[in-house]
Amino acid sequence: MLILRGSSCFIVLFTLLNQVNCCQLLISELFVLMQCHNGHTLCSTCKTRVHNRCPTCRQELGDIRCLALEKVAESLELPCKYCSLGCPEIFPYYSKLKHEAQCNFRPYNCPCAGSECSVVGDIPFLVSHLRDYHKVDMHTGCTFNHRYVKSNPREVDNATWMLTVFNCFGQYFCLHFEAFQLGMAPVYMAFLRFMGDENDSRNYSYSLEVGANGRKLTWEGTPRSIRDSHRKVRDSHDGLIIQRNMALFFSGGDRKELKLRVTGRIWKEQQNSDAGVCIPNLCS
Repeated sequence: MLILRGSSCFIVLFTLLNQVNCCQLLISELFVLMQCHNGHTLCSTCKTRVHNRCPTCRQELGDIRCLALEKVAESLELPCKYCSLGCPEIFPYYSKLKHEAQCNFRPYNCPCAGSECSVVGDIPFLVSHLRDYHKVDMHTGCTFNHRYVKSNPREVDNATWMLTVFNCFGQYFCLHFEAFQLGMAPVYMAFLRFMGDENDSRNYSYSLEVGANGRKLTWEGTPRSIRDSHRKVRDSHDGLIIQRNMALFFSGGDRKELKLRVTGRIWKEQQNSDAGVCIPNLCS
């Protein structure tokens, strides 16, 4: 097994790839290497790009595979493409793509819903992006008390409304609030997402509450990672869902204007090694 470690192995790798007269050989993909009658090689993808003509001798390529070079290529182990972001893993090239699709060091997508934003990056970059580009409200602390007001709530059936970012316990959390149709019923939904990986998100819990006139609805759960898209979390109904009529009841008055107050808190679960139970750790 040829492992891509050290300068000597890079020389071996480049010597190998220099034998392939390819305009674009992607070493992270499956090698299918072709050769002409004179022994010049290139990958099957580029074979069609050069119209079945060898780019070196201009002879017709045919369908001759270079099995020896393919076997050498199969022995390569390559670093994850996110190695510059901290991933230390090295894989056989045929399993490299599968790892990279789930790599914990891969960049995150911008969590701002409804903006069709294609920006990716690490968490500090995305926090700055949300603040400076999307003008998202930033708050420090693990409790919140937000009021959502809409003068014509019956005219809004499907719209992303608000994103707020909270910084607590040295982490960032995104609070989403929006209106959409659940079947035939118009509803509002509030939920929290964790700006980090799923394994880390399980260290935290949160609660949401709305109420008035002697009634209240509460929700308690674990924030989902922003690895899960906003739509995936919303469509799984993993949050506080309020039917429009109930939201207008909580708003008071003539129930024609939405004035909904959502309160909540975030806490970190701490393991008690003596008792073997989790104790909530509330920030001050």
